[in-house]
Amino acid sequence: MPHSNSLQDWYQFNEEIVEALTNDGSAVDKPHIIEHHIASKDFELLEKAAVDAYKAGFDVTDAEELVLDDGDELFSFDAIIERKLDLELINADTDKLVSIAEKHKVFYDGWGTYFVE
Repeated sequence: MPHSNSLQDWYQFNEEIVEALTNDGSAVDKPHIIEHHIASKDFELLEKAAVDAYKAGFDVTDAEELVLDDGDELFSFDAIIERKLDLELINADTDKLVSIAEKHKVFYDGWGTYFVE
């Protein structure tokens, strides 16, 4: 997983995940619940990013507080959307969310989904 907001790195990540899910037999023609992760140490910045993600068409979860191994605290939320495993659509969603992350100086932390039969 990339440790930056570099779009090319995220596109490669997206391609690898879609390919792995496809190879495992996940139904590419059926919708998947895609959970994009956004994080920050600053709750107020994260909250502003959540509002923008909602305005961009994503369902947004409540922020969660996490304690890292080094004792630092971090806040995160998921921006959720239902999509087929279409790389172009996932890349477009990544574009939107990386842009929102950069605007609010928070961290886009990739996405995940579940296997769909």
